[in-house]
Amino acid sequence: MEAGAREAPAEPPQEARAILNVYDILVVVFYFVFVLALGIWSSLRASRSTVGGYFLAGRSMTWWPIGASLMSSNVGSGLFIGLAGTGAAGGLAVGGFEWNATWLLVALGWVFVPVYIAAGVVTMPEYLKKRFGGQRIQVYMSVLSLILYIFTKISTDIFSGALFIQVSLGWNLYLTTVILLVVTAIYTIAGGLTAVIYTDALQTVIMVGGALVLMFLGFKEVGWYPGLQEKYNAAIANITVPNTTCHLPRSDAFHLLRDPVTGDIPWPGLIFGLTVLATWCWCTDQVIVQRSLSAKNLSHAKGGSVFGGYLKILPMFFIVMPGMISRALYPDVVGCVDPDICQAICGAQVGCSNIAYPKLVMELMPVGLRGLMIAVIMAALMSSLTSIFNSSSTLFAIDIWQRVRRKATERELMVVGRVFIVFLVVVSIVWIPIIQSANSGQLFDYIQSVTSYLAPPITALFVLAIFCHRVTEPGAFWGLISGLVVGALRMILEFSYGTPLCGEPDTRPAVLKDVHYLYFALLLCGLTTFVIIVVSLCTPPIPEEKLIPLTWWTRHRHRSPPSLEGHYHSHPLRDGKPALSAQESQTENSDLKKQESPAPTQSCWQKFYFWFCGLSPTPTPILSPAEKAAMERKLTSIEETPLWRRVCNINAIFLLTINIFLWGYFA
Repeated sequence: MEAGAREAPAEPPQEARAILNVYDILVVVFYFVFVLALGIWSSLRASRSTVGGYFLAGRSMTWWPIGASLMSSNVGSGLFIGLAGTGAAGGLAVGGFEWNATWLLVALGWVFVPVYIAAGVVTMPEYLKKRFGGQRIQVYMSVLSLILYIFTKISTDIFSGALFIQVSLGWNLYLTTVILLVVTAIYTIAGGLTAVIYTDALQTVIMVGGALVLMFLGFKEVGWYPGLQEKYNAAIANITVPNTTCHLPRSDAFHLLRDPVTGDIPWPGLIFGLTVLATWCWCTDQVIVQRSLSAKNLSHAKGGSVFGGYLKILPMFFIVMPGMISRALYPDVVGCVDPDICQAICGAQVGCSNIAYPKLVMELMPVGLRGLMIAVIMAALMSSLTSIFNSSSTLFAIDIWQRVRRKATERELMVVGRVFIVFLVVVSIVWIPIIQSANSGQLFDYIQSVTSYLAPPITALFVLAIFCHRVTEPGAFWGLISGLVVGALRMILEFSYGTPLCGEPDTRPAVLKDVHYLYFALLLCGLTTFVIIVVSLCTPPIPEEKLIPLTWWTRHRHRSPPSLEGHYHSHPLRDGKPALSAQESQTENSDLKKQESPAPTQSCWQKFYFWFCGLSPTPTPILSPAEKAAMERKLTSIEETPLWRRVCNINAIFLLTINIFLWGYFA
C-alpha cells in the first residue's frame, strides 16, 4: 500500500500536462507578445537618455500606475507560491504580512518620500551619503541591497516560477527560465523605469483579475467560507508518520493573532517584528521607493501609496485562502507529511505546500482561463524581475560605478546600468540549480527569515537618520556592521542545522528553535539602534545647517542652492568637471553654435544601438545656471495643492479604517 501511495502522487503532474489545451498555450503566447509590445511602445515614448529619465521615469508618473507597480513589484511569483503554500500549511496568519504593508505604504507616502524628494536623491544609499557624508555607508548599503536582491528576490522568484511551470506545463525548466529572463531583460534594458511601470500596471490587472476568478471557483468548490472551515480542519493525508501530529491542521488556522510562545507566527512578532521588516521593504528598499520617486509630485506619490494599500488587502483572499482551499481539496498531495511520499510528489522531503497554488490552477480552471492563470504567474515573475533588474542597475551605476569611475559621463552610466542587467540575468540562470537543491518546505518562511537576519539594521538606520539629528556617520556605520555580524551569525546557524523532518527530534540550539525569526528581527533592530545612538553620542554632532533638507524636521527648508550632484540634469555629466559659470556657459554655447554641423548619416545598426540604449547621437542643449536652479527647485518640491492633499489624507484614513476592521474581524 505504501509503495502504491508513492506512485500515486506522480499522477497529478501527468494529468496537469495532459489536460492542457492549445487555447491555453495560445493565451500564454499572446500574453508574451502583448507585454513585449507594450514595453517597446512605452520605451519609444519614454525619456531614457538621462539618469532621471531612465531611472525615475522622468518624474512624470501619475498615482494609478505607481500604485499598481507597488503592488506587482511586491506580489511576484514567489509570493503566489510562498504565500499560498504557507496558507495551506498554517492558515490565515500569513495574510497579516500583507495587511501590515498597508500601514507602511501610508508611512512611505506621508513620512519617507517627502524627505527623499526634498533631498533630491535617486537611490537610498545616495540619501545616506548626503545625510552622513563619506562613502563607506553608501557602498555598504549598495552591496548589501544587491545581496538581498539575489538571495530573497531574484532566486526565490525564479525558483517559484520554475516550480509553477514544472507542475503546470511540464516544460524544460532551464529553457523556459532563460526565455523568461531574456524577454524580461530586453524591455527592462530598452525602456527603463517607464517601461517597467507601464508593464507592471498591465500585469497587476492580469494578476488580480485571474486570481479573483480562481478564488471564486475555489470557494464554490468547497462550499464558500463555512465549507472551507469544515474541509480544511479535516484535511489530513491518508498516509501519515506514526506517533506525530505534524499531519494535523492547526487548531488556530482561522485566526490572525496566535499564541506568543507556541504560535507558528506569534502575534507580537506579527505586529511589531514584522513592522521592522515591512519598514525596510516599503520605506527604504530601492525597488519600492523608486516607484514613488517617479511621481510627478508628492500628491501623486501619496495617491500611489493609498492605491497600493487598497490592492494589498486582496492577497489574503486571492492567494492565502486559495492555498487553504487547495489543501482542503487535495490533502494527500498538498498536505503530505511522509518524507518519501513528499519527495516523490514535489522533490522536497519536508513538505509540498509550495505546490498548493499551481495544483489548484490545473485542477479547477477551465480551458483558456487556465492559460490566463499561467500568464498571471509568469506576469508576476517578470514583473518582479523587471523591478529588481531596473533598481539593481540604478544602485550599481550610481552608487558603485561612480566610485570606480569618478569622471563617468551620463552616457557611460546608461550603458553600465544596462550591462549590469545582463550580468544579473547570467547570475540568475547560474543560480537555478542551487535554488533547486535548497528547496525547503515553505518558500515564504525562507524569504522572511533571510530578511529578518539582514534587513533590521537598515530599518533602524533610516528611521534614526530621518528623525534624529544627533546620529552621526561613525554611529551609523558601526551600527550597521554590528547588526550585520549578529544577523549573519543567526543566518549561518539557521542554514547549518536545517529544519527537522516530521517525526525527527529537534536538536537545534535554543536560539533557533525558541526565538522566532520575527522576534529576532525586533531584537536585532533594537541592538542596532542602541549601537548607533551610543557611538553617535561619543562623536561630534553634524552641524544642523548640513542636515537641510535631509530630515523630517528640516524637509521644508532648502539649501541655497540645493545640491543634487548632477543626477537629475537633463544634460550629460561633463566628464566630472565642475559646473561652468554663467560667462563660461555663454561662451561655450556660442562656440557650440559656431561648430554646429549636420549630423552624420547613421546606419541601421547605429540607429538601433542609440534607440535601444536610450542614447542621443547629438549633444543635448546645455542649461543655463538659472534653468538648472529652476529644474532643481521643481524636482525637490514637496508642495501640494490643498484640495489634493485633503483627498489623499481622507483616502488614507479610510484605508486604515478598513484595515483595522479586517484585523479585528479575523483576529
